[in-house]
Amino acid sequence: MSTLIRIFIADDHPIVREGLHALISTEPNMVIVGEAANGEDAVRRVRELKPDVILMDLIMERMDGIEAIERIKLDNPNARILALTSFTEDDIVFPAIKAGALGYLLKDSAPHDLLQAIHNVYQGIPSLAPSIALKLFQEMHQPHIITASSNESLTEREVLILKHVAQGMTNQEIASLLVISERTVRNHVGSILSKLHLANRTQAALYALREGIARLEESPKASSSES
Repeated sequence: MSTLIRIFIADDHPIVREGLHALISTEPNMVIVGEAANGEDAVRRVRELKPDVILMDLIMERMDGIEAIERIKLDNPNARILALTSFTEDDIVFPAIKAGALGYLLKDSAPHDLLQAIHNVYQGIPSLAPSIALKLFQEMHQPHIITASSNESLTEREVLILKHVAQGMTNQEIASLLVISERTVRNHVGSILSKLHLANRTQAALYALREGIARLEESPKASSSES
């Protein structure tokens, strides 16, 4: 028997919510557990319901989707959010992904693409509309350095772990190198993602490389054990 995916919808347009209800109801392994018409209600209800996947509109009254994503991720860094919007402007796309959205899909996407994106996000796999993926690819190759988040708030140990993450090391490898537990590394990585408002290890690695914290050609160096 397949796992039931519990979905929450946040959108200020009733017709959009009704359309999503109609589509998702055709899937035997998906169920809508709640909805909200604004960001404030979305944050509160997601905290109560703890859905598996959150479909988040980005332009809503009282609190926009980007701020709602940030607050939801602060409550639960593992929350899996799929931004579902009509907008492709850079000042909306990049903040939404940086805030923690694991997927970004346009509302004119085909129903099959939306259902597949829900499955992907549920499994922790990033899911981006092709036009959004292209924007991210172009942004990665821009010469400027990301400055939206600063590593000043990271501890020395977190900076070191971020450097090793950027070098492609696993939690187990980092734990062995630093002579600490894998759980401790996992906790540090979670703290890093939260402080920098990043969604996953890939974004953290890109941040570290762009900020000059790490270089791919560097070899991991031994470090003192955790105090």
